[in-house]
Amino acid sequence: MSFKGQTAWITGASSGIGAALAKALAAQGARLVLSGRKLDALEAVAAECGGDCLILPFETTDIAALAPAVEQAWNWSGGIDLLVNNAGISQRSLAVETGYAVYERIIDVDLLAPIALTQAILPRMVARKSGRLAYISSIAGKVGVPMRTAYCAAKFGIAGYADALRAEVAHLGLQVHNIYPGSVRTDVSRNALTADGSKRGLSDKAIDNGIDPAVAVAQMIDEMLAGAREIIVAEGAEKAMGEARRTPDALLDQIGSFMAAGYVERMNDGAE
Repeated sequence: MSFKGQTAWITGASSGIGAALAKALAAQGARLVLSGRKLDALEAVAAECGGDCLILPFETTDIAALAPAVEQAWNWSGGIDLLVNNAGISQRSLAVETGYAVYERIIDVDLLAPIALTQAILPRMVARKSGRLAYISSIAGKVGVPMRTAYCAAKFGIAGYADALRAEVAHLGLQVHNIYPGSVRTDVSRNALTADGSKRGLSDKAIDNGIDPAVAVAQMIDEMLAGAREIIVAEGAEKAMGEARRTPDALLDQIGSFMAAGYVERMNDGAE
């Protein structure tokens, strides 16, 4: 199994996990739509990928840009088979010291932006009755971690959105993947926001000693192809924390069965 011949749209594709995903999917023969804010960085990733790439730079929080971006991405190769909502920003600050604007920014980027992009592309996938939607969350989307209150709020939130969405669309042929990385060697900590909204500019030892991005994305791709709904990509204590909070497949199956059992009709009739 592979993504050969399929089209994958990756946000935050200019570096880190997004860039590693692009290279790994390209190696399988996928066509790529690469999005991010930095055109030069996207061009560099596309050059490493080779093959079919559409560079589509835009700011994910620019809601007005979503409709034309979706139109261009969808029409480029006849549809999107995999949308990876990867763009995000982290945090390193105590709640008591953090300005409210930091919460607004992180939740806008990490929660509302991927919801907005999903909502823009979802009707097309539903009409086609096929497609995958993937959300790069974090172990901090499973377990509340100090100095990441805004980040945890956003990552817990996107997991809840994705779980509920899966229950609504699985019977229509769509797959939804929640991906929970632990420490992966990226610039996530350097780019994290501090209490006043400025970039931290400093990495963490855990990040510097974390999983190689190529190794991390290989697991993500393998588990997506296998149909996994929750994908925990971590080591050591982080993996143990994620596994401790893993949602049992039986519970996901139970929630997913609601649609086939007429849940929507009963809810709309006031019978539920």
